Amino acid sequence: MLQLESSVPLSDFERELFARLVPRAHFLRRLADIIDFERFRPTLAKSYSPREGRPALDPVLMLKLDLLGIHYRMSDRELMRQAQVNIAYRLFLNIGCETTLPHHTSMTYFRDRVDASTLQTIFHEVLGQARESGLVKDRLRLKDATHIIANIAVPSTIRLVAETRDHLLDAVEPFARDQVKVEWDQADILSSGDDVPDEERLVRRVHHLRSILSWADEVPNSAAFLAGNATVQQKLLAALELAHKVLADREDPRAKDKVISVVDPDARCGKHGGFFDGYVTDVTMDADSELITSINVMAANGDEGGDAAYLIRQEEEAHGNDVQAISIDGAGYRGSVLRELTDPEGLNLEVFTPPTERISLLVFTPDQFTRSDDGKTLTCPAGQTTNTYERNKHDTGFKFRYSKKQCGGCVLRDKCLENPKSKSRTVTKNDYEAEYKAAQAKARTVEYQKVRKEHPAIERKLCELVRPHALRHARYRGLSKVLRQALVTAVAVNMKRMVTLHKNALDHQRTGMVRAESTPVG
Repeated sequence: MLQLESSVPLSDFERELFARLVPRAHFLRRLADIIDFERFRPTLAKSYSPREGRPALDPVLMLKLDLLGIHYRMSDRELMRQAQVNIAYRLFLNIGCETTLPHHTSMTYFRDRVDASTLQTIFHEVLGQARESGLVKDRLRLKDATHIIANIAVPSTIRLVAETRDHLLDAVEPFARDQVKVEWDQADILSSGDDVPDEERLVRRVHHLRSILSWADEVPNSAAFLAGNATVQQKLLAALELAHKVLADREDPRAKDKVISVVDPDARCGKHGGFFDGYVTDVTMDADSELITSINVMAANGDEGGDAAYLIRQEEEAHGNDVQAISIDGAGYRGSVLRELTDPEGLNLEVFTPPTERISLLVFTPDQFTRSDDGKTLTCPAGQTTNTYERNKHDTGFKFRYSKKQCGGCVLRDKCLENPKSKSRTVTKNDYEAEYKAAQAKARTVEYQKVRKEHPAIERKLCELVRPHALRHARYRGLSKVLRQALVTAVAVNMKRMVTLHKNALDHQRTGMVRAESTPVG
């Protein structure tokens, strides 16, 4: 139950005393002056019941504590110890000497209640306050991503199958206790053979998991399940889905989206410089103010380039603005990404991305082959026409084939076939050739060079997120919780940047006044 006041605020005497003890230039005093935390209260209140449950701790106070922990890189236990005796903290938190700080475990309950969706709203509300101060411009967004290492120990395949089986049996036990007991006995028998080769142990465990699924898949249709608790029901459905996914990964050794842990089933193996297990944090930043304008977290194998459009839409839907341009690394040089970002009927962005260097062909290039208006025929420089085509394996264009007869006696054969032993020519006409050409032309302009010189600023911002504020390692498990960690970190970093921008503006204003006073009249 949310109360109007759940802590003892500072008295006038305490406020005056604390203000004398804490320097005016202290970061927390500056932060309290430029950020109106009370504007977050209606958003936070939506996560609480107004009448039911125990009296809740002040959500604004808890949010401030959460931000303090991120800013000063403290654990919840250490944060409460410091906030109990630190006058600057108490002045920022607006709590008097009579207020006792909550137990450190209260932060865990607060994070469960105020989830990623609520933090997403607060993130944009903070950015909205920056916009009201004239700090955020829409000229250019810089986009890049960095990796987050999952808080897990990645098991072997044998161990993963066993953990999946155990997880499924725990979830189905409330609905079929007798059958689960039989399966536990069978699991003990399978685990007892120390002299069995690993390959055979894996086969046995996979077979056992399949046998469990043969009857567990029918449990959601049973009367016991339908009469059960919603939380327990959801746990079973998730366990069934996970078990089927693990088995499907086992059947397809080349699967690119394999589950690597039962403890954190959302984590994936990806490559960002080197291979890692976890997630990817994707960020866009205002090039002028260096404020983070949108942030997202994906599994490690997520589509970093394709996420650019989502980040821009996220910002524009939240603020009603119109971003003009975006600078993105090589992940943006993909036909489908370029088309979505530059679509005049959509985002209509000017895109700055480094083109991939292509090997110059010593023979006729695909540009020198003419495609008919209906797209069904292709004509070569020698005038030969073919209507034999198919989609290429990446589904990004049509692959046209000329016959051996057409190419065999052609006078331009030496200029068309790079390998003299080739019997005919195959030409791929890419669906996104216009977008690629536009990006290549953009890369040759002076404007492109200027924008790319601004791009390293996003690298510094990512470094700030992962080093001083520990976003390199996930503190929690599950995509939604890691997203929440990234959001609250981005809020803390944006607030820090806003304090710096306001300080610089005041210093600039004072410098201008001093110069004006020192300039002689006449």
